[in-house]
Amino acid sequence: MSQHAAADGPERRVSALRAQLEHHNYRYHVLDDPEIPDAEYDRLFRELQALEASYPHLVSPESPTQRVGVRPVTGFGERRHELPMLSLDNAFTEEELMAFDRRVSQRLGLEEGEMTYAAEPKLDGVAVSIRYESGRFAWAATRGDGSVGEDVSANVRTIEQVPLRLRGHGHPRQLDVRGEIYLARDVFLEINREAERENRKLFANPRNAAAGSLRQLDPRITAQRRLQVFFYGTGISDPALSSRTHSETLEQLKEWGLRVSPLARTVSGVQGCLAYYREVLEQRDSLVYEIDGVVYKVDAHESQKRLGFVSRAPRWAIAHKFPAQEQVTQVHDIEFQVGRTGALTPVARLEPVSVGGVVVSNATLHNIGEMRRKDVRIGDSVIIRRAGDVIPEIVSVIPERRPAQACVVELPEACPVCQSAVSQPEGEAIARCTGGLVCPAQLKESLRHFASRRAMDIQGLGERIIDTLVTMGALGSPADIYLLKPDKLAGLEGWGEKSAGNLVASIEASKATTLARFLHALGVRGVGETTAQTLAVHFGDLDSLMDASVEELQAISDIGPVIAAHIRAFFDEEHNQDIIRRLREAGIHWPVSIPQAPTQDASDGPFSGKTFVLTGTLKSMTREQASQLIQNAGGKVSGTVSGKTDFLVAGEKAGSKL
Repeated sequence: MSQHAAADGPERRVSALRAQLEHHNYRYHVLDDPEIPDAEYDRLFRELQALEASYPHLVSPESPTQRVGVRPVTGFGERRHELPMLSLDNAFTEEELMAFDRRVSQRLGLEEGEMTYAAEPKLDGVAVSIRYESGRFAWAATRGDGSVGEDVSANVRTIEQVPLRLRGHGHPRQLDVRGEIYLARDVFLEINREAERENRKLFANPRNAAAGSLRQLDPRITAQRRLQVFFYGTGISDPALSSRTHSETLEQLKEWGLRVSPLARTVSGVQGCLAYYREVLEQRDSLVYEIDGVVYKVDAHESQKRLGFVSRAPRWAIAHKFPAQEQVTQVHDIEFQVGRTGALTPVARLEPVSVGGVVVSNATLHNIGEMRRKDVRIGDSVIIRRAGDVIPEIVSVIPERRPAQACVVELPEACPVCQSAVSQPEGEAIARCTGGLVCPAQLKESLRHFASRRAMDIQGLGERIIDTLVTMGALGSPADIYLLKPDKLAGLEGWGEKSAGNLVASIEASKATTLARFLHALGVRGVGETTAQTLAVHFGDLDSLMDASVEELQAISDIGPVIAAHIRAFFDEEHNQDIIRRLREAGIHWPVSIPQAPTQDASDGPFSGKTFVLTGTLKSMTREQASQLIQNAGGKVSGTVSGKTDFLVAGEKAGSKL
């Protein structure tokens, strides 16, 4: 029992802890303005867990500890919506929006342009209705057919932004709130990467992934998917909810701890709607979640009642849709591109079509396994998707449109670039060219990686100049970079003495590096920044690493048999040994360091047994230096956030790991 519990009594302390945790959940998930560090929140949470374990009679359904961990359900029951969850009519053009505003104004006897609308983004997620009774979470259901939906209460309880007890006072006896559950883009990509590694079916888009996550029979799986929610309105409630406008309702929901879109606001007339539409459309690709339009609602509740409903939609609201992110087109051909690691990626050549305002003529099929699973053939009509800067991809085939002459494409036996043999190990989804650096495609990608900022950091040696130098035969390996002279570069189209001199100076500066950066730059399959740092710290010098056996490599934390085999195979190749020798003769060097014992043996270090992840730019040291300090203290550094992560060290411009 904690000292607090002893002093206050367990019931009072449990109540106080729940109040604190609910407050901090609200600050973090609704206001996006946390007051305490995560470690302090975790300490309070663990104290509450311990008290509830010691006093089981104090456990209650709305406790923050009860979000995750319930038993899997055998199926979903049904819930009837007292107020049907209706759809919205759509406007795809400015003319259709103007016609909507005209109808609204005429029915209410107003001049066009006088109407005040509540506007907010239209999330591409899963609609849900949540019932609160006397301020406490009671149940949650999907839209279903609008009248009856599936009871997904156990899964919705796992969503951090869904309060189990409303904040403040004056809650209606019964309150139904409507919201949209969604997956952030980075979480969606992470889920699909994991599915690809495990040869499972990929989700077509974040909306499908959110729906699949919400309908898991095991709520613990739903909790791992990190679903989020924005609330956009109410269903039936008692008269205690007395707001006069929709915008006031959203403010009231926010005060009660329910998360509403920060982009929601009121606008005046159709011109205000159009300005809002353009503003949100510009932000579309920078948002961390998918939206497919904006929604306008007549703000005044009294006006909404006068306008009423027609069929399945209210007369007082409309969705103004953005240009489609998915379109239908035809596959003219399927070709295979070769990447830096030799991976063959099938790429569909398409009948050009505008998707999200961009003309698309190519789409990735990821790998041969994915192409076979989707059964994409030349001649097929397919649905393609583009979201932001993501490479367009084929979502699915339309089987009923398949022509009789549709052609199945098989994995080529020889590399389409260098004619070396293509290999696809059993159980792997990816096929690879075996040509290594003799393959021009792999060579160009290897050179780009070698010169990249996180590797040797050769400023000015970008994609275009690498392509030119490889084509003219000046670059045949990374070692040839250090033979480049200003006079040879200055003669190239678009290059002068100054630009040539700057590149050569950058090449010269790159010679002073670290062993970890050098190992990362070599492009050994499976050896990213974190693994390269682990190897550098463990061995201290390159020669010891190059002589290490598979068994010695596997003895290192985070290096399993597959990566160990890749490392050993890389250093066994004579042409790789030759390139490394030439690079060292060219003057590439790094500080000598003392080899460290394997991190799992550093049991007496202050970070022993703890796993760290680094993200962003650190102010006082490089990430390599921070990794070495952590490992010297017995900690383990990982490249990905997982359930095993103890600490995230975040610097400036932190990425999705934060």
